Amino acid sequence: MASRQLARSIALQSLFEWDFYQRLPLLDAQKKSNFINSHSLDKVTERNINLLGGNFFNESGFVLSLTKGVAGNIKKIDKVIQSAAPERSIDQLSIIDRNVLRIGLFELLYEDKNEVPSKVAINEAIELAKNFGGQSSSKFINGVLGTVYKEIKND
Repeated sequence: MASRQLARSIALQSLFEWDFYQRLPLLDAQKKSNFINSHSLDKVTERNINLLGGNFFNESGFVLSLTKGVAGNIKKIDKVIQSAAPERSIDQLSIIDRNVLRIGLFELLYEDKNEVPSKVAINEAIELAKNFGGQSSSKFINGVLGTVYKEIKND
């Protein structure tokens, strides 16, 4: 696996875990607060880089850029998802599909196009969906990202 593909996989796994724990329904608010703090995005991402990256992994900066970029723009990105896929609310999407879309849209909308061209961002998101998502995830991801790409290309 190429290092950028591995970086996106680590970012996806980190965002998945972070998203999961943010939505975890615990009865005791104090326990939930402590639990979420111990599973902060930075901590989860650093741990996953160390566990999954291996000794020769040199894309930790890219992983951090993706996870922090998604988290920092999550409200805007989720609005784009909702606009491009109005038949499904964000909460109805699987955690994988939701976070693959977030990564793909972050790269499509906010990354330097010289570093990550739009078509590369779309293709990489589709590959993540094929590797981690359900049977129809890649088609759904392709449809949403394709819709957004057409809209920004026409602007």
